[in-house]
Amino acid sequence: MPVLAFLKLIRLPNLLMIILTQVLVKYFLFEPFNIATVLNHFNFSLLVLSMISLAAAGNIINDIYDIAADKINKPQKLIISQKISEKIAWNWFIALNIIGVGIGFYLSNIVGKPSFVALFILPSAFLYFYATQIKGTVLVGNLVVSVMVAMIIVMVGIFDLVPSITPKNLSTQKVIFLILLDYGIFAFLVNFLREMVKDQEDITGDYNAGYNTLPVLLGRGRTNFIIFIIALLPLLGVLYYLYTYLYESRAAMLYIMFAVVAPLLYFLVKIVGAETKKDFHHLSLVLKLILAAGIFSIGLYRFVLL
Repeated sequence: MPVLAFLKLIRLPNLLMIILTQVLVKYFLFEPFNIATVLNHFNFSLLVLSMISLAAAGNIINDIYDIAADKINKPQKLIISQKISEKIAWNWFIALNIIGVGIGFYLSNIVGKPSFVALFILPSAFLYFYATQIKGTVLVGNLVVSVMVAMIIVMVGIFDLVPSITPKNLSTQKVIFLILLDYGIFAFLVNFLREMVKDQEDITGDYNAGYNTLPVLLGRGRTNFIIFIIALLPLLGVLYYLYTYLYESRAAMLYIMFAVVAPLLYFLVKIVGAETKKDFHHLSLVLKLILAAGIFSIGLYRFVLL
């Protein structure tokens, strides 16, 4: 099996982003503030491995059931059936799910919360259900994927913070966990926008594959308007966050203004007139950079709050 093709299949850059996100939460948000946590370095590494295993499995099953649409939308990037057989892809999907859920079972018992294993089983099931049943359902597939993206951030808090909560540290733990939730909401909204933009980009293949995406049902013009309205939510949320929490740190404010707010404004301007596949591909990349920039800002809290 070609190694390069496999790395493209599991979306290596996206997996590296998951690793970076969780490392930022653990070592640039929790540790600088001496937050009580339960995961040592080894167990945290296992949590990260579990998350990237489940994400990689989700990418594989998505491509397995997307062959027909991909032959039209991006034939030059088709991997399954061209470079990797469908049988091998299925074997990797099963193996990665076993690794992800197996580690989740171990970690859930380590932190004394056996029921937390459901947080690994459900993403595995939902990603399979998404690819096989609801990918072409209006907005539902977009919502499922976006929730999964948000959970990448929140899962560190659930496994590292929640089991260590005591009556004495409740207020501190709550503040940090709420910060994670805010980032989770931001990640959800930006990724939801990106999924909608990708539907715009892939309208031809999705139509031929029988997917009932929003652009297929409403057309690109109406969908652009809906995307514009939804894009106001993360923009307003970031501006509120700036005014409420970061106004005392000039460096943090400048970073957020130039790396997040300015690109969001650019996106709002461009989405109104976007028409071609090239336009939507460009805007999808812009949203990906906005999401990355927003997550990188987790590393700023040690300078803002300390």
